[in-house]
Amino acid sequence: MKLTRIGLVVGLTLLALTVVVGCGGDDDEAGGTTDTETTETTTTDGSTLTASVGPGFEISLTDGGGADVTTLAAGTYTVDVDDQSDIHNFHLSGAGVDESTEVSAVGAETWEVTFEAGTYEFVCDPHASTMNGSFEVS
Repeated sequence: MKLTRIGLVVGLTLLALTVVVGCGGDDDEAGGTTDTETTETTTTDGSTLTASVGPGFEISLTDGGGADVTTLAAGTYTVDVDDQSDIHNFHLSGAGVDESTEVSAVGAETWEVTFEAGTYEFVCDPHASTMNGSFEVS
């Protein structure tokens, strides 16, 4: 079932990008210019996110396709946490969410979280000034 949901999200994302790219517009290629398009990560309700911290001084939150999470649709998500170091933790916080692993613990945890509109942050508490990230939920 997970692969089906991930495949559906990836397929819909590719379809949306194909529609946007194929919409036309002015023909800048003939004039020697190229438009660059920026895409944002938007994962759908019920998806699984992967949180990782350690073993070095690295922390990340990625979607099912492995892309860094920058934006999400509001909703309920599963967060699979991989805490790979006993000197780090993964702490996720924002509106209605405050989940973290223990600094001295190493291992995997799974959280069900519901994101509301707003900004969310993830940090390693002992190294928050250098190991951190954030994303927007709308």
